[in-house]
Amino acid sequence: MSSPLVLPAAGTRAPLRSRLLPLLGAAVIAATYTMLVLLQPTEAAAGLSNWPAAVAFAGYLAGAILLLAGVLPQLPVSVVAVIPVGMVLNIVLGQFVGSTLVPLYLDSIGTVLVGLLAGRSAGAATGVLGSLVWSLFNPTVLPFAAGAAVIGFLAGAVGPWVLRRAWLAPVAGFLAGVVAAVISAPVAAFVYGGTSGAATGAIVAMFRAMGDSLLASVTKQALISDPADKAVAFLVAALLVLALPRRVRLQFPLPRRAARD
Repeated sequence: MSSPLVLPAAGTRAPLRSRLLPLLGAAVIAATYTMLVLLQPTEAAAGLSNWPAAVAFAGYLAGAILLLAGVLPQLPVSVVAVIPVGMVLNIVLGQFVGSTLVPLYLDSIGTVLVGLLAGRSAGAATGVLGSLVWSLFNPTVLPFAAGAAVIGFLAGAVGPWVLRRAWLAPVAGFLAGVVAAVISAPVAAFVYGGTSGAATGAIVAMFRAMGDSLLASVTKQALISDPADKAVAFLVAALLVLALPRRVRLQFPLPRRAARD
């Protein structure tokens, strides 16, 4: 009979590797994002057949691997198994909603779900990996992987508070959406010349017709869409976690911490 996986006790210092690798992964993701914003390679949205997209894919993949290498040894099998579920949820909802006239995305519910269950690094890795897998058949999402990582990180950071007080979920999501808007706007403006969604593109066009610059128009659109979108994502993900039977929910690190505190 195999021995159960035991997580470090509260107050126990994590191994040096588990602290350094996520930091290094975050640095690689940030550097890749900075490259996209500074170089403004429009080819990054055209698929992996060109060097900007290939470099961006490799950078985000390396960052995600470093995040996972640091956090996976400390996670129970139940958490590892839910990461692919979060990725699929992101892709299915995001692909569907992106083709409608709804000015939201709903492509981060899975990322937030993993963040609320497993913490910052697991949430960030889920966001990045989901974007990378999705980009294999929808290349337009690739440059937004850094924003997806930030959403997962923030979900993990506020997880214990949100799970103790569910009414905080949309508030936390709204604030996370403001951060996501600031991060995604330069990418949407400089790499895409706007935004790829049907409804969000219409909002950008409206601000452009009013005389705003491209970056200002995209930023205003993002500040309208992202906070509302993330408020919904955080609320739905929190309700999904809280709807789990207590015995199942307490198998995950953050719900267990929320119950203990």
